[in-house]
Formats: sequence, C-alpha cells, structure tokens
Amino acid sequence: MPELSRRRRMLVLAICCMSLLIVSLDNTVLNVALPSMQKELHTSVSGLQWTIDAYTLVLASLLMLSGSTADRIGRRKVFKIGLVVFTLGSGLCSIAPNLELLVVFRMVQAVGGSMLNPVAMSIITNTFTDPRERARAIGAWGGTIGISMSAGPLIGGLLVDSVGWRSIFWVNIPVGITALILTWRFVPESRAPKPRRPDPVGQVLVIGLLGALTYAIIEAPAAGFLSPLILTFASVAVLSLIGLLFYEPRRYEPLIDLRFFRSAPFSGATVIAVCASGALGGFLFLNTLYLQDVRGLTAMHAGLYMLPMAAMTFVCAPLSGRLVGNWGPRIPLLIAGIGMAASGTLFAAFHAETHNVLLFTGYVLFGIGFGFVNAPITNTAVSGMPRSQAGVAASVASTSRQIGQTLGVAVIGAVLASGVGSSSYAAKFATASHPAFWIITAAGVIVLVVGLLTSGHWARGTALRNAERLDSPDNQQAERVRHSAA
Repeated sequence: MPELSRRRRMLVLAICCMSLLIVSLDNTVLNVALPSMQKELHTSVSGLQWTIDAYTLVLASLLMLSGSTADRIGRRKVFKIGLVVFTLGSGLCSIAPNLELLVVFRMVQAVGGSMLNPVAMSIITNTFTDPRERARAIGAWGGTIGISMSAGPLIGGLLVDSVGWRSIFWVNIPVGITALILTWRFVPESRAPKPRRPDPVGQVLVIGLLGALTYAIIEAPAAGFLSPLILTFASVAVLSLIGLLFYEPRRYEPLIDLRFFRSAPFSGATVIAVCASGALGGFLFLNTLYLQDVRGLTAMHAGLYMLPMAAMTFVCAPLSGRLVGNWGPRIPLLIAGIGMAASGTLFAAFHAETHNVLLFTGYVLFGIGFGFVNAPITNTAVSGMPRSQAGVAASVASTSRQIGQTLGVAVIGAVLASGVGSSSYAAKFATASHPAFWIITAAGVIVLVVGLLTSGHWARGTALRNAERLDSPDNQQAERVRHSAA
C-alpha cells in the first residue's frame, strides 16, 4: 500500500473508528434495552443472554476467517461487505417479531461485524507504520470504545423510553451508510504479500468449540449441569478443542497459527483480552438488570447512573495509547488490573450496589480499568508480528475479546440465574450477584498478574525471537517438516 499523507491517514483512522463505533455502540445500547426486551418478548435470563451471546459467539467464530480472507482478497473489499451486512442486520433486528428471529438477525449482524473490527485494525496497522504513531492511533481506536460506552447508555435509554427498544438498532443504519460511502472514496485497497489459504476444518472446529461451550454454560442452570444435553455439548466442546490442538499445528497454513503463542506478550494479551472483556460483559449485564429490575429506574436513568464508568473509559483510553507509545504496555496493564479488581471487590465484599457513593466509586474504578486495558492488548498483539500477519494477529486479539464477552455474559448470567432461581429479582438479586462479582474481581487480578509477567524484558525477548521465526521462510518450512514428521 503506498505511503499516505498525514491528513489521509487521519481520515482512514476516522473511518475505521466509525466501524468500531457502530459495533461497540450496538452492545452498550442493547444492554440498557434488555429489561424492556424481556417484558415485550416474555423471555428468561437465558433468553437475554442469547440476545447478546448469539452476536458475540458468531463474531468470535468468524473473526479469524474474516481477517485472513481480507488479507487474501483485499481489506477494503471485505470491509465494505461487512458494513453492508451489518447495516442490513441492524434493520432486520428492528423489525424482529419474536426472540427467536431477533437472535437470528443478531447473528446476521455478527457476520457483518466480523468483517469490520479486525479488518479495520489491519488497515490501521498497515497505514500507520511508525510504532509510536501506530500506538497513538490504536489509543484513538480504544477511545472509540469509550465514546460508545458513554453515548450508548444515554442514547439507548432515551430511545427505549421515548420510542421503544426496537429503535436502538436504527442508530447503526445512518452511521453504517456514511462509513460505507467514505470507505469507497478514501480507504485504499491493501493485501498481504503472501496471504494464507482457507482452513475449513479449523473453522468448523472453532465454531464447534465456542458454540457448544457457550450453549452448555447458558443452558446448564435450567437443564441441569449433569443432564445428558449439557454433558453432550460439553463433550463436543472438549473434542473440538482437542481437534484444534492436534490438527492446526500440522496444517501448512492454519486458521490459528499456534506458533503465535510462543510470544509471551502475545499470549498474555490474549489471556488479558478474554478476562477484561469477560469482566466488562458480566459487569454491564449485572448492573443493567440491577438498576432497572431491582431499583426500578427507567432505561434513561440507568444510562445516567452508568455514565461515570463510561466517562472514565473515554478519558483513559487515549491516555493509555500514549503511555503504550512512550513507555510500553506494563503501566496501563497494571492500572487496568487494579481498577477492575478493586471495582469487583467493592460490589462483592462491601455491597456497593446498596450505597450510591460506593456504587459510583465502583463504576469509576471499573471505567478506569477498562479504559487502560484496550490499547496495550491491541498494540502487543500486532506489534510483535510480521506485517504480512497483521490481519491474523489483529483477528486473534479481536476474537479473544469476543470470546471473553461471550463467556462473561454466559458465566455471570448462569451464576445469577442459579442464585435467583424462581424467586423475584428484587428478593434475591443482591445475594445471587455476589459470587458473580467475585468472578469479576478474579478477572481483574488475572489482568494484573499476567500483565506484570508478560511485559518485562524476558517477555519482549520471546516476542522478538518469535517474530524472526515467523518471518523466516526457512524456519517456517522447518517447523512444518517437524510437525509433519510428528
């Protein structure tokens, strides 16, 4: 791709951020609308979980395929297709007559969304080649999540209270159309010099693993943890994981190149992405239901209550990008882990939901933590890899986030459903939510510990050695020969 002027690079960044905005705004707006959707569609906690997880599950399953396809046939082309499909899916969601079709249309949205975030990150990586400039661009990218978190609850609350929950999907349509027109006009086409071939077996195994695992977690409280149905899906998940570990290293061009994980920073970024996004998904799910179903707030007032968390994410995300560019990822990761762990502890041990001062303090701490975590994850995932693998590396980072959010909503929702049982939310919610908040605390601790272990001198050395190995044709061939012999 030819070198672009600074003004053109900034415009490309803005267009890519627009795609992230509609995808992340869709999730934050949807969380505020959950209680209204539950009443109109007459669904249970597991039904609410599926409206979120059907989207994140499909997204996680297809991100790596979309990233590698974009590297092969053209990032701009795949990005445009993604905008069209996502916008169309949003329109369909707004007219869904029941829960089942809403879930199906959310999956259509996810097919389009899978072509947006990792492809946009790959475009940014190839547009901003200077490491510091790229880190700041990624910080702006992370700041877009803060915008969606701050605007989402307010926009969602206003729309739900004034028009109805269906209107939350209308927001995506004008933004998607505008991004499509600008992409057509200003984003240059780019491809990987040596793109990889499709890996249909690996793709099926990924879908089997994520789909079966998510189904087992969400449906276990209702069906029984040891029921034949749940045990069957759990077995499918385990067999799919074994299949991936056995098949992928022996394939010349795998969907998931397991050699990436020999880099300690890359492996650490993957674990941190799963934990941080899982904590976010669970945190939003719990607090949205609590504020509206237990405290009886309107959707608009619930959005205003969560504004401190969103505002801190908005402020801290670009600051995190600058810290990563100037000092590396360690400081932002430590702040992120401490913030999320402290927030979870306030709710789990000190019943923060029952006192407004503690409640808002918990929201501020979580917003700080999540605001600092995104830039180091993305920067670490792509900076230690050859540029030819940018799409794949970005896809792994994005996939880790979506897996985390899927599992976060599934696990937290299952814990909540088990604790509430057949009782009313108001009677049992506080007690039932405490184990869930301890899980969020544990996720923050993992972010802190893994961030400390994978951001030092030793970890950077593993990343450099792994990048040389991945970029060397001789080493690549030697790896394949060894695996073939095995």
